[in-house]
Amino acid sequence: MSGISHVNSKRISQKEGTVLLEKEYMRLAITLARGMKGQTTPNPPVGAVVVNDGAIVGLGAHLAYGEKHAEAIALDMAKEKAEGGTVYVTLEPCSHYGKTGPCADYLIDKKVRRVVIACRDVNEKVAGKGIARLQSAGIIVEEGFLFDEARSLYDVFFHFISRKRPFVTLKAAMSLDGKTATSSLESKWITNEAARMDAHAYRHEHDAILVGINTVLEDDPKLTNRLPEGRQPVRIVLDTDLRTPLAANVASDGLAETWIFVGSHIAASKIESFDSPHVRIIQMDDETVEIKRVLEWLGREQISSVLVEGGATINGSFLKDKLIDKLVIYMAPIVIGGEQAPGAFAGKGFARLKDALELHIQEVTMVEGQIKIVATKEENDVYGNR
Repeated sequence: MSGISHVNSKRISQKEGTVLLEKEYMRLAITLARGMKGQTTPNPPVGAVVVNDGAIVGLGAHLAYGEKHAEAIALDMAKEKAEGGTVYVTLEPCSHYGKTGPCADYLIDKKVRRVVIACRDVNEKVAGKGIARLQSAGIIVEEGFLFDEARSLYDVFFHFISRKRPFVTLKAAMSLDGKTATSSLESKWITNEAARMDAHAYRHEHDAILVGINTVLEDDPKLTNRLPEGRQPVRIVLDTDLRTPLAANVASDGLAETWIFVGSHIAASKIESFDSPHVRIIQMDDETVEIKRVLEWLGREQISSVLVEGGATINGSFLKDKLIDKLVIYMAPIVIGGEQAPGAFAGKGFARLKDALELHIQEVTMVEGQIKIVATKEENDVYGNR
């Protein structure tokens, strides 16, 4: 025995080793971007890493709307070491003037040699123009690198840009047999504290949280994010007949903005009774409050994502119109049973299986003994080229 331990007889070629390193660089950029998800709205979260001579010389993440983009932050950190280096960035660099100058121009000015991109931007202001500008300056551009790992960063942004309405995530907590309460309507708490706190991360990531008036009347929720340093989403209540009590938490606590959607038949005097500066009453043109029109209105207000935490009636309305883009379910290891115990979705549902909303399961994890399932629509048409 020579005393040499051969852990793996297969030699890793220089090319394979380079690819492994590059994956780590891009994964670092993805991690930087993921930490900003929800914080940059209506801009997308972006991460960037600058590498030169085998060393990381710059890191950056877009922190907030109107502030420096990830590429600029990373390049500023790298300083003169950016010249001749490679930049790994999760989204195609912008090529237009907005709140900041074009990142493509900054990359050119810094004389980087190569730019590796995970996702092409579908925003018509960019959409390949950033790549073209870099290439015209002689910079090597590679796109689609770790696309599948990065694409979830842009589910909200690409959906909002393409459809002009918010990305909708619907969250529900239930028993193993799909019940959200007992036959006596006892529902607090089906899931444990860990699952409930996990759900608060979604409040942080979304621009708004939406419920129906029945949830307000029955539970008087605060609808706030209770994570330390978590941002507060706009609280949206669908309340056709304006039954929200003036003393309800969402109308009186001042902890976050509240937008209440009401029908056209509501008297001006009743609307004026809500004189709190953080409460806004939006009166629709029709006597009913239609979800599609609410989402269109929110899109015009630059609300790019909505978290639905309503009851079965609201959930059923979103399901009926197939307006659920992501479904997050927490399941407790209990079986409630009973024909009268409610499920997560009311309404008639779909009569034929072929008409049902089809989702793709993205994640199945355990949260301290409870099951978390995340499923999404497959929307390849909005996700740039690989």
